[in-house]
Amino acid sequence: MGRVAVVTGGTRGIGRAISVALTEAGHTVAAVYHGNDAAAAAFTAETGIATYKWDVADYEACQAGMAKVAADLGPVDIVVNNAGITRDGTLMKMSHDDWDRVIATNLGSCFNMAKAAFPGMVERKFGRIVNIGSINGQAGQYGQVNYAAAKSGIHGFTKALAQEGARHGITVNAIAPGYIDTDMVAAVPPPVLEKIIAKIPAGRLGKAEEIARGVVFLVAEDAGFVTGATMSINGGQHMY
Repeated sequence: MGRVAVVTGGTRGIGRAISVALTEAGHTVAAVYHGNDAAAAAFTAETGIATYKWDVADYEACQAGMAKVAADLGPVDIVVNNAGITRDGTLMKMSHDDWDRVIATNLGSCFNMAKAAFPGMVERKFGRIVNIGSINGQAGQYGQVNYAAAKSGIHGFTKALAQEGARHGITVNAIAPGYIDTDMVAAVPPPVLEKIIAKIPAGRLGKAEEIARGVVFLVAEDAGFVTGATMSINGGQHMY
C-alpha cells in the first residue's frame, strides 16, 4: 500500500536515494530542501518527485510546510528526518553559532517534523518515522562535538518517541550510517579519506542506496514490530 512520505534533505546525497527508493516502493514522496533551488529543480525534472522548500530548523515553517504537503498529496504517514549540516571544528575554535545551527538543523528538526506529523498519525493509527543518525553519534568524532551531540541526541529521541507511538501503531526508528560515498564525504582530503576507509572492515565507503534500502524496510507495513531500534549500516566500522 502506497503512503505519503516526506523526506527532509531529500534532493541530494542520502536523501535523494531515499526519495527515489520510496517512490520505487510505491509511495508518494515530498522531498524537502532548503538551499539549492537549481539542484531541486534538476531533481524533480529527473525523477518526477515533488519538492518543497522550507527550513526544517524553523518550527513554524515545518508546521506550514507539512500542512501544504498534506493539502497537495494527502495525509503524511511516513517521515524521514534526513536533513543535516556540518560546522566542524574543535571546541576551542567552534563558535556558538556553529553549535546552535547544527543542533537546530540536525536534532531540532526531528522534533519539529515529528510534532507536525504525529497527531495525524495517532488519529489514523499508523505512522512511520525514521531518523537518520550517524556512526559519529555512536562513537564520537574529533572536531565534531556539535554534530556528534546532535546525532547522539537523535538516537535518544528515537527511543523515547517510539515508546509514545507504539500503542498508536506508530513506529520510530533510526539508521546510523557510516561513511557513505556522498558529496560531503568526497570533500574530505584524500589522505584522510584513505585512513577512514582503512578502518572499515568492508574495505570501502557505503552507498546511499544501501541506506535507502534500510529506510524502505523500516517504513513497510509489515515492519510494525520494529520500533525504537537503531540500524547501523557502516561496513562493520562500529559494532554497536
